[in-house]
Amino acid sequence: MDALKVQAFPDLPPGLLPNLDFFIAWDYLWFLFKNISPYFWSAMGIGLCVGLSILGAAWGIYITGSSLLGAAIRVPRITSKNLISIIFCEAVAIYGVIVAIILQTRIEYVDPNPDDGSWPVAAYTAGYAIYAAGIITGWANLACGICVGVVGSSAALSDAANSTLFVKILVVEIFGSALGLFGVIIGIIVSGQANFKQT
Repeated sequence: MDALKVQAFPDLPPGLLPNLDFFIAWDYLWFLFKNISPYFWSAMGIGLCVGLSILGAAWGIYITGSSLLGAAIRVPRITSKNLISIIFCEAVAIYGVIVAIILQTRIEYVDPNPDDGSWPVAAYTAGYAIYAAGIITGWANLACGICVGVVGSSAALSDAANSTLFVKILVVEIFGSALGLFGVIIGIIVSGQANFKQT
């Protein structure tokens, strides 16, 4: 074992050689990784899609709502107009739910290989595709929710100061909400690769 340490780390003095017993067993990690069911990856993708999208919507509503309530104390007229910002934030959660429903319809059951219990390559590909689609959509919607929340907060505060600025900032908010749609589109395109029964 000492000879192996010296070969692996020729530049280190003997007192500083690491203990190779604590190194990562990459072969074992690969064995664990390749035996994870593709249905686990699919479920994780769907869960992350919904969870991150709802987190983004909640975060955006929190940011917008706190500024809106604070400014409405001094200028009550801004409350009804600025509910549009809250609706934009809520749409982000709806994007995630829609994509999750689409991803759920892509899942089909296939039998594992009876010899070694491994899954077909097509099942792994489909599981990874659904996972990727879900995580892409989830992170895009999280960023979109925060973006719309910050812009909605600015819209509420600027509308309280000058009512002519509301429409101008609303245009910026619409472009910010397009980020979530980009994530939805990419998620749908990636999920098109999910075919569990492909031969």
